Amino acid sequence: MRVFFILLTGLGLTWLGETAVSADPPAVAALIRQASEANLADSRVWHLLLHYHPRLLGGYKSQIDEPTFFLAPEGKTNPQAELAATLRAFFSPELVGHSEQPAQCAFIARYHWLKTALAIDDDQLPPQSCEQFEEWFAELNPASLTLVFPSAYMHNPASMFGHTLLRIDQQGQTAQTRLLAYAVNFAADITSTNWLTYVLSGVSGGFRGHFFTKPYYVLVKEYGDFENRDIWEYRLQLTGPQIERLLMHVWELKAAFFDYFFFQQNCSYQLLPLLEVANPTLHLTEAFRWWTIPGDTVRLIVQQPHFVSEATYRPAPSTQIRRRRAQMSEQERRALTLLLRDPAFSESPDFRRLLLAQQAAALDLAIDYLEYQRLKIKVPLSAPKRDQLHSLLVTRSARPILTDATPIEPFVTRPDLGHGSLRAGFGVGWREHDWFEELSVRAGYHDLLDPDPGYTPDAQIEVLALSARYYHKQNRVRLERFTLVDMLSLSPIEPFFLAPSWKVRAGFETLRRGCHYGQNFNLNGGLGLAVQTRWPRRTVWFAFPELELNYSHAFNDDYQAGAGGTFGLLVQLGERWKIFASGTYIQHVWGDPSGGFLAFIGQRYTLSQNLAVEFTFRHREHDNQAVFLVQVYH
Repeated sequence: MRVFFILLTGLGLTWLGETAVSADPPAVAALIRQASEANLADSRVWHLLLHYHPRLLGGYKSQIDEPTFFLAPEGKTNPQAELAATLRAFFSPELVGHSEQPAQCAFIARYHWLKTALAIDDDQLPPQSCEQFEEWFAELNPASLTLVFPSAYMHNPASMFGHTLLRIDQQGQTAQTRLLAYAVNFAADITSTNWLTYVLSGVSGGFRGHFFTKPYYVLVKEYGDFENRDIWEYRLQLTGPQIERLLMHVWELKAAFFDYFFFQQNCSYQLLPLLEVANPTLHLTEAFRWWTIPGDTVRLIVQQPHFVSEATYRPAPSTQIRRRRAQMSEQERRALTLLLRDPAFSESPDFRRLLLAQQAAALDLAIDYLEYQRLKIKVPLSAPKRDQLHSLLVTRSARPILTDATPIEPFVTRPDLGHGSLRAGFGVGWREHDWFEELSVRAGYHDLLDPDPGYTPDAQIEVLALSARYYHKQNRVRLERFTLVDMLSLSPIEPFFLAPSWKVRAGFETLRRGCHYGQNFNLNGGLGLAVQTRWPRRTVWFAFPELELNYSHAFNDDYQAGAGGTFGLLVQLGERWKIFASGTYIQHVWGDPSGGFLAFIGQRYTLSQNLAVEFTFRHREHDNQAVFLVQVYH
C-alpha cells in the first residue's frame, strides 16, 4: 500500500509539473525550450546581466540584493529559472519592480539581448513602448564614456583610497562643456553618523549601495571643490552599441541595491561589471575576489589593449591656489597676503608700483581664495568676507588685463602610473646576535617609503600586513608583526592651508623582554603638526603627541598604557630614493609601568614601478634589529 501511495504521489507531481509547463502559451514555451537547448542560462552575458558569481560549494549567486530585481522566486541563485521567468514576463503587460514598468522596459538590457540571442521577431513578441527609458536616454545623449578617478582624500574615511565613476560624454561636447554631462556613480546610502557603527557597517556590508546618475558638475564640486581632490579622466574606447548596452543595464539597476562592502564590493568594483556588460570579452572583476582598491581598478582598465585613448587632469581649487602662489615672486606673495588682510592695500603706493600683470595676478588669486573658502564651508560668506570679496572684484575690474594661464602641475600623479597595492617582500636580517630570514606580505595599500607616483604624498595606509621570520639560533619561525591598520597623514603647514597631521595604528608585534619573546597587541594614535623645508632636499619634519595601549601576558598586569610623543622627518632624496627617520618616547603609567625610547631609520630605493629594495634599522633598549628586503608590488 505504501509503495502504491509513493508511486501515485510521484505520478501526481509529474502531472502537476507537466501542467505548469503546459500552462505557458505555445510561443513562450517554445522560447523557453529554445533558450534551454542553447544553454543561454549558462552564457557569460546572462551571468553578467544578473551579476551571477560561482559559489564555493557549487552553483551561482547574484551579488544584487534587491528582491524585485529577480522575476523568479529563486532567481538570485538559479540562472535557468530566472531566464524562464524573464521570458514569461516579456509577454505580460503586468508592471514589475519598484519602477512599475512592463518587464521589457524595466529589464531592457535583458530584453534586447534575449531578443537577439533567440532571434525573436516583433510579430512573435510585440515590443512595448518604453517612454521613460527613451526620454532618459535622449537626455543623456551619449557619444562616449570616460572613467573618472578623484584622488584619495585622507580626511574622509570613505575617500581614503580614492574613488571612480563614469562620465557620459554627450554628442557635440567640448572641453568647456564637459561639466554639463551626466555621470554614473555607485555609492553607499549612509544611515549612521556614529563612527564605530559607520566602520562596522562599511566593513560588514551593513549599508546599501545604489547606482545613480547625476550632473558631472555636482560630483566635481563635491570631490574637487569641497574635498580638495585632484581628478583624473580616462577616455574609454567603446562603440555606440556597447555604450547603449551599458546604459540599458544602468537603467535596470537604478531601482536595485547591493550590500556595500568598503573593502570589496565598493564604488570601484561595481563599475567593472558595467564595463563587462558593454564588452563581454573584458574580464575585470575576476582580479578582485578579496578586496578592491580604486587605484588598482584604474591600472587594470588602462592595461586593457586599446581600451583607453587619453588621460586628462582636472586640478582641485586648492591645488590651483597652491601652485599659482608657488610660482609668484616674493613681491606678489606679499601683495596677496596684504590684500587678503585688507583690500584697501590695492590703493597703496607699494601695490601700484607692481606691474599691471602682477597686480592682476595678486587680485585674481585673492578672489579665487575667497571663493574657495566659500565653497569649502558650504555656507554663504560672512558680511565682512562678502564686503572684502566685493571690494577686490571692483578693484580687479578696473584693471582690464588678462593674466597668463599658469600650467598646474598635479601633486598626485596619474594613478595608473603607481605601484600595485599588494606587496610582498623577502630578505635577511639580524636581531641581537641572531640572524633570520623574513617574509612580509601586505594586502594594501601604501606607506611613506613607497614610491609616490599615483598616491597622495606624505600619506600612509597599510591594511592587513604581516611579517614572519625564521631565526637561526632559535631554530623556529615567529610571526614578527601583524598590522590590522596603520595610517599616517603628514600635512605640512602652508600659507592659507592648515590641516592637522595624524596617525593611528592597531596590530600585533613580537615583544622581546629579556631573553623571552611574546605577542603584544598595540594600539597607538596621535595628532600633530608637520612642516616642509627644502633642506637637504624636500623634507617633511613632524611631531606627534600620542597615546598608546599595549596588551600582552608578558606584562605583570597584562597591559600597560601611557603617553608620549614622536618626532621625525621624511626626506625625498630623488625620484627613486626616500629616507624616513623617527624617535619615539612613551612613558607607560598605567598597568605595567615602564618608559623607553624607540628609534627607527629606513630607506627605500625604487628600481621600477613595482620593484624596490629597503633597509631598516630599529633600536630599543637591549633590542636592536636590522633588515634588508626586496619588495615586489602587484
